[in-house]
Amino acid sequence: MASEYDTVPLGEVASVRSGFAFKSSDWAKTGIPVVKIANVKDGNLSMDGCSFVPHAIADSAAEFALQAGDILIAMTGYIGDVAKVRERDLPAALNQRVGRFSIRDPKRLDKRFLFHLLRDADVRKEIEGRSYGSAQPNVSPSLIQGVEVPLPPLPEQRAIAHILGTLDDKIELNRRICETLEAMARALFKSWFVDFDPVRAKAEGRDPGLPNGLADLFPESFEDSELGEIPKGWNIRAIGELADVAGGTTPSTKMPAYWEGGTHAWATPKDLSGLSVPVLLDTERQITDAGLAQIGSGLLPKGTVLLSSRAPIGYLAVAEIPVAINQGFIAMTPKGGTSNIFLLLWASVASEDILSRANGSTFLEISKASFRPISVLTPSAKVMSAFDRLARATYERIVECAQESRTLAALRDTLLPKLISGELRLKVADDVTKEATS
Repeated sequence: MASEYDTVPLGEVASVRSGFAFKSSDWAKTGIPVVKIANVKDGNLSMDGCSFVPHAIADSAAEFALQAGDILIAMTGYIGDVAKVRERDLPAALNQRVGRFSIRDPKRLDKRFLFHLLRDADVRKEIEGRSYGSAQPNVSPSLIQGVEVPLPPLPEQRAIAHILGTLDDKIELNRRICETLEAMARALFKSWFVDFDPVRAKAEGRDPGLPNGLADLFPESFEDSELGEIPKGWNIRAIGELADVAGGTTPSTKMPAYWEGGTHAWATPKDLSGLSVPVLLDTERQITDAGLAQIGSGLLPKGTVLLSSRAPIGYLAVAEIPVAINQGFIAMTPKGGTSNIFLLLWASVASEDILSRANGSTFLEISKASFRPISVLTPSAKVMSAFDRLARATYERIVECAQESRTLAALRDTLLPKLISGELRLKVADDVTKEATS
């Protein structure tokens, strides 16, 4: 890495230690979460899908208990992925093949600066370049510690960490706002279409707590159905009647004409795995017109609901861009009168039903043929429209926050190498950051 600052081996100022090698017999359904390489994503921990160990097992490996502020690195698989532990991630223990950094010389290295330094593309490339093994690449703590890194004076490290941290803080604030907005949308869906609160209130002679015009849209009684008691006049329809259900494919990666210079977004479940909100704004890879022609479902329109159909089943997002997909998805393009937000929230609520229809020996997968017949309780057209109107305002705010966070992340990633190399002066970067976050 070209830099005006002196460079030193990382191990001169920081050390890396692997997590604990928990045994297969240690795992439990509940207890203390264990952070594995799959949980280390894009600067943060994603605690979804964590494995657990009993408290007694965790206590026996107490030195591997995580603390807020710990900096972690994946040493297998997606080598170089880094995360900073937050209070909300705790308690948790560290598994093997994930390394934890310790500062050896706090007079020369600021911990917050180290976090950003490790996220620099050149530093990560250096770490990845030291990996070994073909089937499952690995890198050892000693190899990570051997990477040469630039080391600005400590005051400049702190200033750089502050500038980049300000952008991260704004991104985190947006994430929390989106989390609240998502909860509001889910609560509305559950109230209307799972608990039937407005119908139940009217059936019991209570005020449903809705404006008169809105309350009038709901029936006043229930009727029996194959799904049990449902609001009178509502229908049970197959998901295939509410949405066009499609899958995708992967154009041959041996054909450069399908990929080089690609302009069409092409999604895999990995593109959804790191999302903090169920909104897809871009994809890691793009395909060409020739590549798109290899996919029967073609370019799916903006507003399509994507559900990962294998390895694992259940990632969800609304595509905010036209997108082609690989074979790991079921895509739902809503038919006339159906809200895509309704489909998104229904798929989340119906996750157990969807999973129960999956099969496969190597890994579970749900096929389009098994998915299309799944029953969906469908309200009247007027209730569906009213729900869409209320939920869409919330959803569009989520999209705005996600777009802003994407812009801020791009700015952070642009500033990072320029600051670390000394190419960009701190005052200029600070002014840019203040303008972006104001």
